[in-house]
Amino acid sequence: MYEEEGYRVVILSNQAGLTLHFDANHKGPKAGAQKRVSDFKLKCNGVLNQLNLPTTIYAATAKDLYRKPRVGMWKEMCEDYDISEDEIDLGASIFVGDAGGRVASVANPITGAVAAKKDFSCSDRNFAHNVGIEYKTPEEFFLGEKPREFSRDFDLASFSFVENGAAAEQKVFEKANRQDIVLFCGPPGAGKSTFFWTHLQPLGYERINQDILKSRDRCIKVAREYLQDGESVVIDNTNADADTRALWVELARKANIPIRCVWFQTPIHIAQHNDAVRSQNKVLNREGRSVLPPMAFSGFASRHKEPRLEEGFQDIVEMPFEFKGTKEEVLECRPGEELVSVYEGNHDICEMSARNPSVVPETARRPQSARVKAPFSNLAIHRLSTQDG
Repeated sequence: MYEEEGYRVVILSNQAGLTLHFDANHKGPKAGAQKRVSDFKLKCNGVLNQLNLPTTIYAATAKDLYRKPRVGMWKEMCEDYDISEDEIDLGASIFVGDAGGRVASVANPITGAVAAKKDFSCSDRNFAHNVGIEYKTPEEFFLGEKPREFSRDFDLASFSFVENGAAAEQKVFEKANRQDIVLFCGPPGAGKSTFFWTHLQPLGYERINQDILKSRDRCIKVAREYLQDGESVVIDNTNADADTRALWVELARKANIPIRCVWFQTPIHIAQHNDAVRSQNKVLNREGRSVLPPMAFSGFASRHKEPRLEEGFQDIVEMPFEFKGTKEEVLECRPGEELVSVYEGNHDICEMSARNPSVVPETARRPQSARVKAPFSNLAIHRLSTQDG
């Protein structure tokens, strides 16, 4: 394809396990990390020797805008090749990768023997979709196999939509008492803090957040002080289970004021999606939060019990997650682009790991780029990740 059809081969790789530069806060031995970088370079040299054609390798070494399925590496490639994204023949381009979201196939229904394992991620298929080029698995591209069934964890096309978030607008919070406690319940990334800033802060509520105050005891102490001063407070934490919520119900009882609950019913996969985008968006991320590990979401899911009036709440306001915007914005948006939601803000397909080549046609390009590496030259890994210093 390179010699006869004018394609250029570029390798885009997620390599969050590599550390190219150590900051002052780095803990642990450095030798192992340095060896992983050396081993990766050796593997890349082997690939370059086998290809024997000008190739560029990009490695995203942190969970930032360059990590697939985000399109940062694609944009960096276009910049390095000094071409506009509009100049690339997307219809003739192909992205080949093994993270296609394929489900497991069973060879023997009786014994349950597995013919093929499920893919560890769908990040490559999502990346190709975000860029707008065709996607193939290695088996499809190199071996001519038929496509297997696949599944995405989160797909905007299948997400329920209400024009302009009309249903959610009817749920705007109204103050019901002269003084009270409002307790939020919902996973990280559900939109709790955004909901506070949008709807409760203007009503005069003070915010109690454990990420800021660092401990539950500190949260209770500060909340008690606000209440003694006659202020109303919002408990902006996940408050997943009845035992945790009981601490705040007891505080309200001692202060002789009502406590209300706002229950954010955002599905875990959407909350995780929101969190990934928030971490990369300065406008949304006013407190500079880092992306949370998967354990933060699975931990909430395992502990979560639906709030009930019997716990001592005056009422429970249910907040289902809805996209805020027009139908056209949903249909035109790719999974990695930014969407504004009712509570949390922008969306982005969540990241996983992968290693795969992208085949891009040479149409309307410069014949060479200064940063294209000849097959036997010294390998230079493009350091794309901002977190590596």
